[in-house]
Amino acid sequence: MPYPYGKFRYKVEIEGKEAGGFSEVSGFDATVEVIEYREGDMVQTPLKVPGLKKYGNITLKQGVTTSKVLYEWITAGINGPVERKTVTITLLDDEEKAAASWQVINAWPTKYTAPDFNATSSEIAIDTLEIAHEGMTRVS
Repeated sequence: MPYPYGKFRYKVEIEGKEAGGFSEVSGFDATVEVIEYREGDMVQTPLKVPGLKKYGNITLKQGVTTSKVLYEWITAGINGPVERKTVTITLLDDEEKAAASWQVINAWPTKYTAPDFNATSSEIAIDTLEIAHEGMTRVS
């Protein structure tokens, strides 16, 4: 019986290029809304039919470094048309090989949050980028 993989070993690529290390990647999910339909003679249970398909925004958290790749991605969209890109999130096994991989289609940044600062803290400064997308596919 295969054992499940830990969620702490992964990599993120944007357009096939490694996007750096991330402390957290969260929020990628898919939902099919339920529409309840009832006709006048349906006494007990309404009919349930599939509605809109929705995808949650993905949040990427990364320690601040000299790299401004994520910041430049959102500022490009602020100053002009948004750049839609393919983001690949890959879960790695113990030998750093791909165990499972998801492609996020037509992703673009919707919110950037700079780190907060506190002189009494010893935590790492974290940049947060939220991206919207139009679908995800598990490719392996």
